[in-house]
Amino acid sequence: MPKINTVRIHPTALFTIVDSYEHRPQAQDRVIGTLLGTFDYAKGAVEVTSAFHVNHSETGKEVALDMEYAKTTTALHFRVNPTEQVIGWFATGAEITDTSVLIHSYYCSLTKNPPVHLTVDTTMKESDARMGIKAYLGVSFGVPNRTIGTMFPPCKVEIQGYEEEMVALRLCKRTKSSRLTQGVALPSELATVIEACSEMRSMLKIVMTYVDDVLAGRREADNSVGRLLMDMMHSIPKMDNERFQEVLNGDMKDLLMVTFLTMITKAQLSVNEKFCLI
Repeated sequence: MPKINTVRIHPTALFTIVDSYEHRPQAQDRVIGTLLGTFDYAKGAVEVTSAFHVNHSETGKEVALDMEYAKTTTALHFRVNPTEQVIGWFATGAEITDTSVLIHSYYCSLTKNPPVHLTVDTTMKESDARMGIKAYLGVSFGVPNRTIGTMFPPCKVEIQGYEEEMVALRLCKRTKSSRLTQGVALPSELATVIEACSEMRSMLKIVMTYVDDVLAGRREADNSVGRLLMDMMHSIPKMDNERFQEVLNGDMKDLLMVTFLTMITKAQLSVNEKFCLI
């Protein structure tokens, strides 16, 4: 079986874990739950797309899980998204506890692949105001028919998301610089286009500066960067300048027309509401 060395986590799963921790019972130190996603053995990675909390209780070295709830919730997730599968479990905290082996053995029975164990330091005690995220792949070791144990070698953790998730994250980031009383509103479509064009222009400026420095001998060339630039150039459709300007102007006119009609509709509804009040 190919080796898994990377765990890719979507923001939706992280928000679910943090929300479960914030709404935990007062006497409970940590929460655990099931991770759902897909295995990508071609790239040696596991993609965590969603998660859900599982009720449990711990007493010393003993742990009890609400297995009936876990099975029901898993079945409901599969009905909504049949491409997902159980890939492991999460626990809040920065350490692997004594009961982690018992919980991990339960999740080994739910998947044919080695389950992933994800720890999320929601208390942020070990890092400087950052939520520590670590991933492990449970591996059995020992003498067959004798003593058998489980060790947790670490895996590389990457945060990735769909375009919709990244839009939400950028909006959440804006709340850091705004007052809570003001709030943050979703930008209009025209503002989104302007922001995207500005970001693209900044990134193109960085690329052009890098290429100029390499050609002038001020910077050593990187083959991996060159291959990425080549792939980017090949991904651009072949189109002359006049055709590009025509397509761009046509899309811009359509966007402006939709924005104009939206404003007229809002104004008309507002006028109708005032007349109804009168």
